[in-house]
Amino acid sequence: MPPRLGTDRPRTASVRVRAIAVAAVLALAASACGGGGGSDDGTVTLRFSWWGADARHETTQQVIDRFEELNPGITVEGEYTDWEGYWDRLATTVAGNDAPDIITHEERYLRDYASRGALLDLNETEIDTSQIDPLALDGGELDGGMYGIATGVNAFAVVADPQAFEDAGVEMPDDETWTWEDYMRISEEISQNSEDGFYGSQDFGFTENAFNIFARQRGESLYTADGSIGFSPETLEEWFQMRVDMMESGATPPASLSVESDAGGPDLSLLSTNTGAMGSWWTNQLGTLAGTAGRDLELLRFPGESEGERTGMYYKPAMYYTISARTEHPEEAALFVDFLLNDPAATELILSDRGLPANMDLREQFVPEFPEADAQSAEFLASLEDHIVDASPVPPIGAGEVELIMKRVVQQVLFGELTPAEGAQQFITDVEAATGE
Repeated sequence: MPPRLGTDRPRTASVRVRAIAVAAVLALAASACGGGGGSDDGTVTLRFSWWGADARHETTQQVIDRFEELNPGITVEGEYTDWEGYWDRLATTVAGNDAPDIITHEERYLRDYASRGALLDLNETEIDTSQIDPLALDGGELDGGMYGIATGVNAFAVVADPQAFEDAGVEMPDDETWTWEDYMRISEEISQNSEDGFYGSQDFGFTENAFNIFARQRGESLYTADGSIGFSPETLEEWFQMRVDMMESGATPPASLSVESDAGGPDLSLLSTNTGAMGSWWTNQLGTLAGTAGRDLELLRFPGESEGERTGMYYKPAMYYTISARTEHPEEAALFVDFLLNDPAATELILSDRGLPANMDLREQFVPEFPEADAQSAEFLASLEDHIVDASPVPPIGAGEVELIMKRVVQQVLFGELTPAEGAQQFITDVEAATGE
């Protein structure tokens, strides 16, 4: 089974070391050409890098084979590894002027490479982006250039267990109008009406993604377009206070259980273990959660979308396709990226492995081919099209550390080691240090 984004998301250990290493090796990169080459018979060879498990590698090779059949003058060599080794290897090849022609990227590292001239501005190519979801397309823009195009999209959402609501005698919320007060009240009612050890909600506070939505609803954001912090201390203090209030009311578990559930990932979440009614996850984690829980689960919009200054939810590019600025074959590299994004044969093979297709026409065309949970996710994403205001800015250099910072600080707040106000200031201080702001 192809890995979902939940298993692809970066584990942030040693991220700061990697960021420093990337900065050092990119500084060494000269203007000499790298990437693929050509042969005596005129055939162009491109190198394409990605990360993932064996199922992704096999599927991607089938896509490459199809491309080569349609373009007999171009050969594509795949270079792949697991997530842990991917960025060290990429940094080394860039430093040696030997970067792959087409590079799969992740949003937390896109700014790092683009800002140092390692990536081609895709506005200068012939890649057709007319059918790419514009809100996903905006996520690859930096300083007036387009340095990455989304492979696919997903969204951070509330995942709910309708059976748990029914068992507790609580109605499912209207997710177009429910407020944060509704969410807190509903979670508490479910906990009170259920057996001991069952909770209305898993704590949302261990990831910066949920807070980003909360901040965006207030006209703020986790980051600004230039990579600086985009929220006020008061907004984060309010977010942390909600965490404490819900824990003290029994709406969410005690601190120790919340830490344990978060550390266990989707498989040990309250939803998966049938000990909670709600949690917050990426839309393409729905199948994993439902399969482990053995129940039908439902995607909901975040509370507060109708009560703030604006809506907060956004489309997240699952990954990006990028092209090395030093490729010897920019036209052929662009042709291959165009194929990955816009060719029905490629989409039929990839399906949702790199997020739900960013090409909106092809996404709609191949929904019947998706597994049931991915089809539900596609329908949910479509329902957000007129609801989402804009893309979330590309994270700053060093953003890979922010998830660990949020986990550490929210634990301190839940255990009473920091007040919500102190936690907000600590988070801001640590993030500014990590991102160099």
